[in-house]
Amino acid sequence: MSTAKNSLDTGLVRELAAILRDADLGEVEVEHEGLRIRVSKASPMQAAPAPIQYAAAPAPAAAPATPAASPSPAETAAPVSVNAVTSPMVGTVYLSPEPGSKAFVQVGDKVKKGDTLMLVEAMKTFNPVEAPQAGTVKEIIVQDAQPVEFGEPLIVIE
Repeated sequence: MSTAKNSLDTGLVRELAAILRDADLGEVEVEHEGLRIRVSKASPMQAAPAPIQYAAAPAPAAAPATPAASPSPAETAAPVSVNAVTSPMVGTVYLSPEPGSKAFVQVGDKVKKGDTLMLVEAMKTFNPVEAPQAGTVKEIIVQDAQPVEFGEPLIVIE
């Protein structure tokens, strides 16, 4: 019985290898009569992306020069203020506690250290952005439901 099972294994492995090759897959796994067989070709798949990564490396080196000319002045203009409060994480900013409700703060409002200015939602978790110091809201740089990056200026308090 073990001989029959061994011949089935090699035949199945060869079939899976052919499917892997013909369909250009990285891995195939099959379970048959309590026997699970996985066939993968990790070595060739790892070797193929390497040249692509090397080819792509020069393109991003040239790409930062172009974005630096356009978006950077706009982004640089906002953080000019030393009093800009920046995003603590990548996410979506919300100016009010729930849709349709009053915003946490508006331009001209006086805030105390620790007051919630807005929320940044990341991975379905709403994180409050708090005032780092007392002062007056001079500018709200972002709009409601806008995606933000880590360190992006959100609001100016002076």
